[in-house]
Formats: sequence, structure tokens, C-alpha cells
Amino acid sequence: MKNDLLSTKDASVWASKFLEKNVTSSNINYLVTYGKITKYKENGKIYISKSELEEYYSSQSYKKEKWKKKLGADLNWDLSFDSIKESETTKHVHRLHPYKGKFIPQLVEYFLDEHTDVYKKESYFKKGDIVLDPFCGSGTTLVQANELGLDAIGIDISEFNAMISECKVSKHSLNKLKCEIDKLTKLLENFEKSHFLLDFENELNEKLNTFNNKYFPSPEYKRQIKLGEIDGKIFGKAKEQLFLTTYNSLIKKYGIELTQTSHESFIDKWFIKYIRDELEFISREIDKLEDTNIKSVLRIILSRTMRSCRATTHSDLATLKQAVVSTYYCTKHFKICKPLLSILKWWKSYSKDTLQRLSDFEKLKTNTTQICLVGDSRHIDIKTEISKISPDFAKKIEKNKIRGIFSSPPYVGIIDYHEQHAYSYDLFNLERKDNEEIGPLFKGKGKVARENYVIGISDVLLNCKKFLVKDYDVFLVSNDNFNLYPLIAERAGMVIINQYKRPVLNRTEKDKNAYGEIIFHLKDKGGKE
Repeated sequence: MKNDLLSTKDASVWASKFLEKNVTSSNINYLVTYGKITKYKENGKIYISKSELEEYYSSQSYKKEKWKKKLGADLNWDLSFDSIKESETTKHVHRLHPYKGKFIPQLVEYFLDEHTDVYKKESYFKKGDIVLDPFCGSGTTLVQANELGLDAIGIDISEFNAMISECKVSKHSLNKLKCEIDKLTKLLENFEKSHFLLDFENELNEKLNTFNNKYFPSPEYKRQIKLGEIDGKIFGKAKEQLFLTTYNSLIKKYGIELTQTSHESFIDKWFIKYIRDELEFISREIDKLEDTNIKSVLRIILSRTMRSCRATTHSDLATLKQAVVSTYYCTKHFKICKPLLSILKWWKSYSKDTLQRLSDFEKLKTNTTQICLVGDSRHIDIKTEISKISPDFAKKIEKNKIRGIFSSPPYVGIIDYHEQHAYSYDLFNLERKDNEEIGPLFKGKGKVARENYVIGISDVLLNCKKFLVKDYDVFLVSNDNFNLYPLIAERAGMVIINQYKRPVLNRTEKDKNAYGEIIFHLKDKGGKE
């Protein structure tokens, strides 16, 4: 075994050669922390088994073959961008706020930049062109257009989505933003002291740490689960019940009030009383500000904070199941975790992170224009709406037209786009337009839903065509399980001239099954017949 052991640094070097891509020491430590491989200690130092590491990576390679068998031999693995580190797929403002269903920036870059390769045989956009994203979401296309020197227009039916996008691409006074953050943080610290929860949390944390160190030592416990030596669900549930006695006694001792009297709204159901009080307090303070730009960024920080402070388990943050106001066995962290009683920690963390991400993007920005409109892409007058914001940009659209589209339309019956940020709509009193979404989850995937989806997407394309150059290029990213895009293209007067099929890796949802999507390249039918 001795000859088989490698230091973390040596293991990263070996893995980089074995996989023919960069593997960092942090990547190796991740595998250890989450019990994927065993941690060996010798003379106070940490070592990794090379044979165990090879076995793990080989199993991942086997998964690729399984994906190809399920998704088809025409799967383009190069477009998976599996060699790209997460820090790159979430670079600068791309992780300003969580958002379900967004594509990674590298995919946008691939089609918007001017390079060509064996798959992309010609470039479709050049610096100075205008690109349109009629399903703008969280603004990935707009951000990458800026990096590449393109102007861009986004449209989204969701007011909150447009707020995220605008915050990413707008010009910000970071010094002024920091000053406002510091003021709010101080106010929140003073407000929190009035809750008298510090003694309760200190005692709870002390008892939790002792309990977790005894029953869930890390990473040994995670490795035992990985090897099947312990059934985590059974063991964890038993220990969860054991600690509840301690938790309930502390609740009684300090007179802690957790639940709210009303359960009518989203905030009523999914937030502990103390958390809600703090959220509403900070929201009121933000509303007092006159600078709309600063106000929007602060709302995005508060929304991100709010999402992390919902009364649920850590593993269910992406898809809520039931409200949790007691300690519980956490299947994400493999220990007993507690509900949050204050937003301060996350407010500070996300405030700092937001300032850094905005600063990082500021260094890359080009002198171009990106605007996200709130509206329905099926009938919005793009030029008129842009003229209300930037008359000069409207004139450029009139003169040059929009070069093309790069977008990821909603899929049929997968996501309710307003509902995923329901907490922010409640807190900020934003107007919801759920019934105007195309293909939402609540309308299902049946025949009628699919027919309406075809009409909806094609109506968007028909409306947007009016603002495009004659020889436009449209790229739409979709998981077309129902083979609807040939119908959409036909109804929109377009033709699909190419398809790029790619596997989608590292999805944020817990479903890790083989999953792929197609980038459809469409042109005007009249010009291709």
C-alpha cells in the first residue's frame, strides 16, 4: 500500500495526466471530503491511494459510455465542456443569483464568438453585431455578448428575471454600493440583538458540535456510507430523533417562537418568524433608497439571502418539499443540521460575494449595450420599447437590424419560472404573470400543453423575425423530447439546418441521470428553399 499512496498535490498531478485535463488539489480534497475516495494518514500527513483514484475516475469514464448508449452515438462530448472548472462555468456575475434551467456561459461563447472548428464551420456573429435573447432568464447571453463585444437585447415575461439580468450588465458605482451595504449590515446587526437569540444559538451550536463529532465524524462517516457499511438514512433518522430531545428542551428553556400565525402566503409557510422579521426590516430600508440601480442590486443580494434562509433542509433548497423548523439529519452534509434563525451570516457572505463578482466583471466589460426588457416576446415591439430606454440604441437597431438569436426557451412542463422565485415576488410585491409563461410545469406535458407550446414558441419567433436581418441565424437550446422543434420551425417560416447534440453535466438538480440537449440552428425558410 505504501508505494500506492500519493500526497494530495501528487494525486492532482497524476490525475491531470490520467484524465488529460487540469485536476487541482481542491478537486482531490473534494473527493475525500465527500467520501468518494479514502483518506489515509501517515506521520500527520494526508495521502490518497492511486489505485483507488484510478478506479474512481475509470468508473466516471464508464458513465460516459452509458450516456452515449442512452442519448445516442451522435452525442458531441466536446460540447459538454466537462474539462471546464466550476469556477469558470459560474464566473463573475453568472453566480449572482440562483436560477433553474440556465445554460453555462461557455456554450454561449461557443456560438457567439468568431472561431470555427470541425463542428462549427463558420462564424455567425462579429463584434458590433446585435444579438437577441427572447427568453432572457438570468441574462447569460447578455453577459457573454458584452464580453465578446456584441450589443444584446433580452426579453423576459418575469419582472424578477429581468432584474437579475439588468443587475448583471448595468454600470454600477461599487463604492456607493458598498457604503449602502455597510449601512444595512450595521442596521441588521442592531436589529438582531433585539431578538435575544444569541444565547440560545450558542448553546445549541455547542451541543450540536459535540453530538455530530461523536456520531458523524468527517470524512470517516461519509466513507462508511459510500462503502455500504452504514445505511445513512436509517442511522441518521435514529440520531435525528435522539437529538430532538435536546433541541426541544432548549426551545422551551429560551422561549423560542418559530412558526408564524398565518400560512396563506409563501413567506408565511417557508420562513421562521425571526427570519421574516429581519427580511422585511431590510426590505423596508432598501425601499427608502432613491438610486434605482443600487436598490435593484441590494434586492438581488437580499433575495439570494432569502433563498438560503427558507425553512427547509439543505438538500431541498432547489425543490421545496416541506417546511422544517427543527434540527434534522442532513443528507447533504451527513450530520445533524439546524434551521436558521438569522439572515446575518448569509447577508454578509452574499454582499461580499456580489461586490467581488461585479468588480470582476467590470474589468472584462466592453463598451457595448445590453438591455433586458420586461414583456411578452410573442408581441412586444422591441424597437419601441428600446427607444424608451436608449434612443441611440433604438436607432442602431433600426439601421443595422438584429443579427440573430441565441436563447434557451422554456421546456414543456419542467419549470414554473415565477414560482422558483416566489419568495422574492412576495417580499418585493412584484407582479406575477404565471399564466403568460410558455410551457410551465403547472400546465403539464399533455397533448394540449404541447400544442400550445408549439404555438407559443413559434409566435415568439414570428414576432422577433420582424427585427432581424434578412439572412439571420437563430440558435435555440432545447431538450426536445417530444420532437416539437420541426413543427415550431415550420410554423415560424424557418428551417432547421443543423443540430448540435450535447450531454449536460453537473446539473444543480439532484437528478444525475443521463441528460442531453440539442442546439437547433434555424434559418429563414424562404432563403433556404
